[in-house]
Amino acid sequence: MIALPPPKAEILARRPAILADLARLLPADAVIGEPIRLRPYETDGLSAYRQMPLAVVLPRTTEEVAAVLRYCHANGIRVVPRGAGTSLSGGALPLADAVVIGLMRMNRILEVNLADRYAVVEAGVTNIGITKAVEAEGFFYAPDPSSQLACMIGGNVMMNSGGAHCLKYGVTANNLLGLTFVTIEGEVLRIGGTHLDAAGYDWLGLITGSEGQLGIVTEVTVRLLRAPEGARAMLAAFDSVEVAGRAVDAIIGSGIIPVALEFMDKPCIHACEAFAHAGYPLDAEAMLIIEVEGSLAEQDMQLGMIRDICARFAPISMKVAETAEESLAIWKGRKGAFGAVGRISPDYLCMDGTIPTGELPGVLKRIGEMSARYGLPVANVFHAGDGNLHPLIMFDANDPESFRKAEAFGAEILTLCVEVGGCLTGEHGVGVEKRDLMGVQFTARELELQRAIKSAFDPGWLLNTAKVFPLADEARRAA
Repeated sequence: MIALPPPKAEILARRPAILADLARLLPADAVIGEPIRLRPYETDGLSAYRQMPLAVVLPRTTEEVAAVLRYCHANGIRVVPRGAGTSLSGGALPLADAVVIGLMRMNRILEVNLADRYAVVEAGVTNIGITKAVEAEGFFYAPDPSSQLACMIGGNVMMNSGGAHCLKYGVTANNLLGLTFVTIEGEVLRIGGTHLDAAGYDWLGLITGSEGQLGIVTEVTVRLLRAPEGARAMLAAFDSVEVAGRAVDAIIGSGIIPVALEFMDKPCIHACEAFAHAGYPLDAEAMLIIEVEGSLAEQDMQLGMIRDICARFAPISMKVAETAEESLAIWKGRKGAFGAVGRISPDYLCMDGTIPTGELPGVLKRIGEMSARYGLPVANVFHAGDGNLHPLIMFDANDPESFRKAEAFGAEILTLCVEVGGCLTGEHGVGVEKRDLMGVQFTARELELQRAIKSAFDPGWLLNTAKVFPLADEARRAA
C-alpha cells in the first residue's frame, strides 16, 4: 500500500489560526475549512487513495496564489497544487497538514493572437476550452488527453500530458511558448514568451512535467495550429494482440506518421461497444484505430498505404470511414474507454508505461501472462503509435487482497516497461503511484541530482511533498 508521511503535529494544532490567516489573505468565499466542503478534494483520479487536507484555497489571480505561497513558506506549511483533479497518478492527493491550492477559478482566456498563432490562458482553462475559443477561426490546440473536457491546462503542463494526437503533434511540452510561474517564496516569474525558443537555459522544459514540485503555474502561453483540411479514421481488427502489435510496428517503421494510432484489446472493445455503440468488431482480439488528415487526396493516399500494411497481418476486418460522422463514431468508443471499463469493474488501476514500439508484441503477451497469474482481468487501451501503454487492471478496492494484487501487478508491468528500454510514465506523471518505483528507472546518483534541483526551487520541501521521489529517501532527507 502506498504510504503518506505523518502530519506535522504543530501544523494541525494551529489549524484554526491558519484558516483565519488565509481568510485575511483571500476573499471570504475562497477559503474552505469545513469537513463536508473539504470532502471533494480528498482524492483525485487515482481514487483508491484518500486524505482530507488541512484547508483548500481557491484563488482567482496570480497575486493571490503568490500571497498564499508566501504565507505557507513563512510558516512551514505544505502545499498541494490542484487543477481539475483528473490526475491518474495521485498527483493532487492531499496531505493532512497541507493547504490545497485549487486553480479552477483561474479560468480566463487572456489573449488570442491568430496572426502569431498563440493564446495566453489562465491555468484553470480546460484543455478543450482553448480549442473551443479558436475553432470558429480555423485553429486548434493540439494536445488532447482523454479527459480534455475536464482537465485543465495548468495540470497538463505539470504532467506534460499527451493524448491520442500526440503522435503527430507532440505532447504539452511541444506546444508551449511561455508560463507565469510562482515560486514557494511567492516570487512571480515570467518564463518564455509569445515567440519560439526563448534565450538562455530551457526553464520552460524544466518546469513542464515537474508535477508541482518546483512551483505553481498560473498562466500558460500555448501554440495554436491551423486546423487541417479534413481527417478520416479507419479500423483494423486482428485475431491476436501480438499480431496487432506487429502491425503497429510495421506502420511506424514504414515512415508514415498518422495523426493517431490507438490500440484496444477484446475486453476493452466489448466494454466500449456496450457503452458507445460505435460498431466495433466484437469477434476481434485486438483493434487499431488509425487517423490521417490533410486534403482528400492525401487522406486517400495515406489510408491506402496503411490498408496495404495491415493486410500483411491477415486482419479479420478493416473499415475506413467515408464521412466525418463515421470518423466521430469510431472515436466515440475510444474517447469513452476509461468510463466504459468503469461500468464493468468496481475499480481499476490505469498504468502509464511507455515502450519502444518494436517491443509491443512481446510486452502485450507478458501482460496477458501476468493477468492469468494474478487472477485479475486487464483491458488494454493505449496510444500505440508512441508506445504509451494504458493497461487497465480491474479489481475490487473493497477487497484488500484484490487491491494488493492490483498494485503488485501494476508495478510488474511498469518494471517490464523499463526492462525493455521504456520508462515508467508517458503522460500521467509519477505522483504517488510510481513514486517508489523511481529506483527501477533511475540510479541513486540520478535521483540525487533530481532532488538537488527540487531543493534549489523548494529548500524546505513544502511543494507537493510525498510525490515523485521515493518516500524512504524523503524521510532520510528530513531526518
